[in-house]
Amino acid sequence: MDGHGHDEPVDENLPERDDLYANPGVHEHLWRPTDVDPKAEKRAERQVATLFTLSALCTVLFVVCYVVVGPDETLAGFGAQNLLFGLTLAGALLFLGIGIIQWARKLMADQEIVEYRHPARSSDEDRATTIEALNTGIGESGIGRRPLVRNSLLGAAGLLGVPAVVMLRDLGPTNAQVTENPPFPGSGITNTIWDKGMRVVRDVVGTPIRPEDMQIGDLINGEPEGIYVSPWDGEPLEGVALQVNKSKGAVVLVKMEPEEIIPGTGRENWSVDGILCYSKICTHVGCPISLYERTTHHLLCPCHQSTFDLADSARVVFGPAARPLPQLALAVDADGYLVAQSDFDEPVGPSFWERG
Repeated sequence: MDGHGHDEPVDENLPERDDLYANPGVHEHLWRPTDVDPKAEKRAERQVATLFTLSALCTVLFVVCYVVVGPDETLAGFGAQNLLFGLTLAGALLFLGIGIIQWARKLMADQEIVEYRHPARSSDEDRATTIEALNTGIGESGIGRRPLVRNSLLGAAGLLGVPAVVMLRDLGPTNAQVTENPPFPGSGITNTIWDKGMRVVRDVVGTPIRPEDMQIGDLINGEPEGIYVSPWDGEPLEGVALQVNKSKGAVVLVKMEPEEIIPGTGRENWSVDGILCYSKICTHVGCPISLYERTTHHLLCPCHQSTFDLADSARVVFGPAARPLPQLALAVDADGYLVAQSDFDEPVGPSFWERG
């Protein structure tokens, strides 16, 4: 029918559909050399096994590089260990992949199959046929009657798990080992660099804060002064020590009317003139928080919308976070600057297996 609902005329001179789309048929099948020549088949089998063996050798070399090459050594201007890790692991995967491709191209059954479209849900007969074809394919792959290929494949693929196990060693020492022998102040997952008398300073600029510097409704992003002047040697922290302590020690300071504060049990003296201090790290998955609504005293995490009531010990009022933000007890030193009374009384950040 046309666009107005009328029947369109049919040209009777048009040829039948079968004349327009003649069946081209299937071209004559060309057999591979390995299908007709036993020597070529054996040669291809050895090639595939050699590729699998090279993959296994690269995996072994990965472990050797881990043991022999130190993390500080260089090669051609690059870190030698990482460079060799990349080359050996890439070689293991590359040779394994090429071997599988060669196996499929040269040794697995070579058949041409024509299959017509069928409904989305296959019939029971088709399903049974598929399972039968799958079993046939497994048989035709030759994995059962080609032990050299099978064993070299299993060896290469099995050894690929070794680098993952070896690299687990680089996860670092346990928390108990770090606590017993800390490499720098604030190391470990159960404590931070905060300590009694340490000043709260503004993030980035590092200037200390007096209570009178803040107005009602203010929020200030803060850091422990210890990241700028180490409590161990008086020198600024650098490298890993600096990054760890900046991430763990980050806090937010807020000021509200003192009568609006609902202190937790034992926290009656943790604020100074209505100024409260909490960890900046969300207790859900560790995102940094600083979205503050001054009228409700709610602090919102931008990642997953966990919301904390800072007037009520950072109680969770919405979202997936399961614990309040850890609170840092504040005091004022002899020079009138805000300082910590101690470290946090609980670990900061998201929960973990050792946390109560």
